[in-house]
Amino acid sequence: MKEFLYRVQSRAIKSIHSSYTPNMALRLFVATTSAGKLADFREAAEEFQIAIDPVPGLRTIPAPHEHGLTFEENAITKAVYYSGFAPNEWVIADDSGLEVDALEGAPGVRSARFAADSGLTDSPDANDNTDVWNNIVLLQKLDGVPMSRRTARYRCVLAAARDGEVLITSEGTVEGVILEAPHGTGGFGYDPLFYLPELDQTMADLDINVKFAISHRGLAFADLLPRLTV
Repeated sequence: MKEFLYRVQSRAIKSIHSSYTPNMALRLFVATTSAGKLADFREAAEEFQIAIDPVPGLRTIPAPHEHGLTFEENAITKAVYYSGFAPNEWVIADDSGLEVDALEGAPGVRSARFAADSGLTDSPDANDNTDVWNNIVLLQKLDGVPMSRRTARYRCVLAAARDGEVLITSEGTVEGVILEAPHGTGGFGYDPLFYLPELDQTMADLDINVKFAISHRGLAFADLLPRLTV
């Protein structure tokens, strides 16, 4: 299994680098306070030898309203909004989530608020872990659905803006199956339930390097980066 994972990682990384030349002068600001997403972007910074930091003062900036019906609409909204707080700089915003075929694409753009939409606003543990509630609601909605019909995908759209204008968007997806119980201790969101048949592991089982190389966010970033200029 380790050799297989290494081959998967090597193929993915080689593909990512094939169209990109490291540019140490390139600096990106990301519009997210999500610890999981920041970890992914830091992995990108190391892998591609660029500077990636959160938008300055991001935690004190009121978040924009996200009313888009698609990941692209919400990513663009955030990128345009937050680029106003970093003049003359590239700002990238992510909107991503889980699409479950048996639920007609839900939770989709509501992935982060899936449990709240069902009326569950308090965490079942002391750490206010919204991910726990979201996973519980997902399992409840898929109760009784056979594994053959639990197909799903992670989808990520990235938008890159500068001074209030979106200049580039990109998208990445990864296919999987929703398990009947969580497995793995890494990752975030729905990762413990998102099973990758080819690897015989969940997203929560993967080493962060492998995860970034094959993930929806990693693939979207690999598509975006070669099109950015200083």
